[in-house]
Amino acid sequence: MKLITLLPADKYVVINKTMLTDRERKNIISLYEPIIGFAAVSLYLTLWRDLDRLEIVSMDYNHHHLMTLLKCDLENIKRARCALEGVGLIKTYIKTGEANSYVYELYSPMSPKEFFSHPILSVVLYNNLGKYEYDLLKREFQSFKIDLKDYEDITSNLNDTYKSSNDVSFEAIGTNEIVLTVQDQVDFDLILSSVPKGVLNERSFNKKLKELINNLAFIYNLDTFKMTELLRLVINEKGYIDKESLRKNARKYYQYNNNGKLPTLVYRTQPEYLKNPLGDNSKRGKIIGVFENTSPYDFLRSKYGGSNPTNRDLKLLEMLLIDLGLKPAVVNVLIDYVLKKNNNKLNVAFVETIAGQWKRMKIETASDAMMVAEKEHKKYNKKTKDPKIQKAPEPVWFNENLEKENMSEEEEQELESILNKYK
Repeated sequence: MKLITLLPADKYVVINKTMLTDRERKNIISLYEPIIGFAAVSLYLTLWRDLDRLEIVSMDYNHHHLMTLLKCDLENIKRARCALEGVGLIKTYIKTGEANSYVYELYSPMSPKEFFSHPILSVVLYNNLGKYEYDLLKREFQSFKIDLKDYEDITSNLNDTYKSSNDVSFEAIGTNEIVLTVQDQVDFDLILSSVPKGVLNERSFNKKLKELINNLAFIYNLDTFKMTELLRLVINEKGYIDKESLRKNARKYYQYNNNGKLPTLVYRTQPEYLKNPLGDNSKRGKIIGVFENTSPYDFLRSKYGGSNPTNRDLKLLEMLLIDLGLKPAVVNVLIDYVLKKNNNKLNVAFVETIAGQWKRMKIETASDAMMVAEKEHKKYNKKTKDPKIQKAPEPVWFNENLEKENMSEEEEQELESILNKYK
């Protein structure tokens, strides 16, 4: 996705793809807000307010209008919009020009029944709220049931009441919900070839089942081989996949490997709005590109020479990304800096000290993190003038002469190593 700068003068129009009732507003606040945050919900409701009385299309506005209503800057508005897009409440279109023009399509939230059965959103809501609040919320949305076993169903069928006629024609009305899709996380062909012939009924491997497998693989970070193992455990005697058992086993597997915790959603790589503008082809710019376009897990894995990091180091990553809320590119800079300064050890206390400082400083970009690290290093070197104390090695991006030819051979090799790993 290309980086697009959002400006106050950029225009937008809102198109309604939903009928937003009081019930749906309650769904957004109760079910979605714990995941996407209050700013995203405020943006959604503000865009809905911008619609005209027909509630179909709004008049033209500029983004300064949103800044005034929401009392926040464009960076936070863009972040809120991305959150809404991620959960299927908004689709965004752009036409570039002297002042860019945007179209924001508003879509309905899921019904409570769909939401609580969704393999990703329900898990994230549970993890963000905790068991007590989640159970209260689920009970609140449970439909009231009446025992009908002593009643007879006398409802008329369609053909009992109506007959076909060719007097009126109409077009099918489009859906008012966006289907949340996740790119393929597993190799379905490999899964099918890994299960012995005759054990699995291949006709059961339909689109719905593939969507479930994909969603579970995404939220629980399961690869093809692990997913195949879990699938083998839930094939019934007729060769069909027991979907509920698959959900439970995937959840139990994740909890077993994560001290009972359930996953939440974090950016896998740096959000687009926090990336460097395109076109910086300097060596420093390329290093920033690596930090921005690599997930912290993959970056740390590269430091292990391609092997999986230890559980201890993965928990440290989780703390930085989820508990502290650092952006992925900032975490990558932090990992690179600490490993270089601390003899390839991720000392928890050392990492937490720096991470806490960067969080308080509101560091959100790779470039800012690199600058702060360089300044701290210079301060330390000024204080440490004792020649007996050995100077700690520096990350290659500390070099102020990345564009000149006077880099040492070792620095050149390290720089090329960083860049080549992620080409």
